[in-house]
Amino acid sequence: MQGENEFIELLNKHQNIIHKVCNMYMNNASGHEDLFQEITLNAWKAFPGFRGDAKFSTWLYRVSLNTAISFYRKEKRKPSVESATDFPEIADKAEDTEEQLKAMHKSIAALSKIDKALVMLYLEDYSYEEISSVLGITANNVAVKMNRIKARLKEESKKHYQFS
Repeated sequence: MQGENEFIELLNKHQNIIHKVCNMYMNNASGHEDLFQEITLNAWKAFPGFRGDAKFSTWLYRVSLNTAISFYRKEKRKPSVESATDFPEIADKAEDTEEQLKAMHKSIAALSKIDKALVMLYLEDYSYEEISSVLGITANNVAVKMNRIKARLKEESKKHYQFS
């Protein structure tokens, strides 16, 4: 079946997206595996409706994030990000990379589920337009939310790092 082969090929090419979402929302290996399977199943079920209006990666982010948010609402999330230096408000106050990552994880963990998703996409260098497409909000709303998140993270970093 052509659709099945196409789906498998696309999923293999972009499975890192699912892993990033799983890492963002799950803090243990079994939870990661369960969420990965749930996202894959939901993507397979939704694939016949994929029209190609957006890139497959954007569509997969949307399916992944919606699955993570709705299916595992009661689970505690542990964010995973590539670089704390993308938010200099936190990184400037931390002394080393490990401390920066701890500060970043702690600050992002305090964010809402939607804000975590927004930060993850931002750190992946998605444009505000692409983020708006994935999250189903306007690009202006993305910009406003990012400014508020940065301000909140800056305030959080002040609490964690007191200088004399």
